[in-house]
Formats: sequence, C-alpha cells, structure tokens
Amino acid sequence: VPKIKGNHTAMKSGMLAAEAVFELLSAEAPAREATAYPEKLKASWVWSELHAVRNIRPGFQKGLWAGLANAAYETATKGKSPWTLHHRHGDHETLKRASEMPKIAYPKPDGVVSFDRLSSVYLSNTNHEEDQPAHLTLKDASVPIAVNLALYDAPETRYCPAGVYEIVRAEDGSDPRLQINAQNCVHCKTCDIKDPTQNINWVVPEGGGGPNYPGGM
Repeated sequence: VPKIKGNHTAMKSGMLAAEAVFELLSAEAPAREATAYPEKLKASWVWSELHAVRNIRPGFQKGLWAGLANAAYETATKGKSPWTLHHRHGDHETLKRASEMPKIAYPKPDGVVSFDRLSSVYLSNTNHEEDQPAHLTLKDASVPIAVNLALYDAPETRYCPAGVYEIVRAEDGSDPRLQINAQNCVHCKTCDIKDPTQNINWVVPEGGGGPNYPGGM
C-alpha cells in the first residue's frame, strides 16, 4: 500500500526458498519439507520491511480519514505499534449479487489510452507448456454456471485481467459453460482470492511457466 512495488520481496523470498530447498537436498538424510524456509524469511529484510507496513491497509476499514491517520502514524513509527490489525473478512465475501448492482456499460478500448486485455497479455510474454498439468482447477465443475453465473453474472470473466475465464454458449445462446484459457494466466491469483464460492484453485504451474516481461518491464 505505501508504494506500488513488490518484485524485490518476491524475488528475495524465492531465493530464500531455493536456499532452504538446496540445504534440504544436500543433507545426508533429506526431510520431506523445507522447514528452514520460514526461519530464513523471518531473519531476512523481507520480514522486517513487510512487518513495518502490516497495519496500513487494514487501517482503512474504518474509513478514509481514519486510515490516513493510521497510515501516517505507522509510517512515522516504522510499524513499531505493539498491535497488529487484521482484515475482518476475505475479499471474496464482499462481492454482491448481480441483482443488487447496477448494470455497467464499459466502453470499448480505443487502442490509444485504453487497450483490450489480450493485447496487454501479449505484452506480458506469458507462456505455459500445453502438455503440463492444469494449474487452474475447479473444486466443483457445476459451480461456475449454477452459482457464479446465476447469482453473480460470472464475475470471473471480469475480475481476471488476462481473459482467462470465459463463458461460451451455443449459437442460440443456450448451454453456457465456463472455458478456462490457462495459457493466458499472468499469475495474479485474483481468481483464487476473489472467487465468491472459493471454487477456483490456483497452484504454481509446472516448469516455471507464466509471464516473462521483456525489456525490464
């Protein structure tokens, strides 16, 4: 929240995970789990940096001004508060039913200021091997149509920034079904977090597939 960043913490946490796994595999009697990883993370600058800003986002639950005052205090004290604020609910619990919300007519991308999602996905240079196990799965295949489409008008088709989820129908508009274009996935995990029924399960894809932004983007 304080700054739009995170790549450096993601890279460092991945490096620490690799170190923990390397130590595990190098041991005479390798264990089944790299239990050293959490301790390595807590001992690194990643932990202290994130701990210092832990209360800023939850502070906005009581409104803008209360959140700004709390953010100023947390920033000035560098997160030295003796308490830790928590989110009162999961993101998926905030989604309202389509019948309770107004219809929004989104303008088509003009190709100058706004762009379609697939053009942006192309810039991410994302790629997944076609024969790898699916990294986006459903706990119950009937839920997307019976619940998400019926009650929420298929929100996964809108909150996914990469057009991974698509409702396809027969020519006459009947027989809707959810199509998952996993090749487009940019690993934001929004679907895993925001799905109202928590029916979508995102796992790390095999072989390091995913976005590969060129040119230092």
